[in-house]
Amino acid sequence: MARMSIDEKIDQQKEVVLKIKEKYDAAVAELEKLMRKRDEIRNKKLLQAIADSDKSYEEIMRFLGTEKEEIDE
Repeated sequence: MARMSIDEKIDQQKEVVLKIKEKYDAAVAELEKLMRKRDEIRNKKLLQAIADSDKSYEEIMRFLGTEKEEIDE
């Protein structure tokens, strides 16, 4: 049975790490995609709620804590 040199072990471990990193990167990309989709859905619901509301623009902005002067600038 041939023993592996330290360099061979390092190369082998680099391959393991590379495969794990590829899986990690794919998982992060999927997470980011799902979070963007969630944000799109939330934004659509928020805009629809505002459109369906009987509150004025000023009332909504005041409720959100944004002063009219800040918006107009």
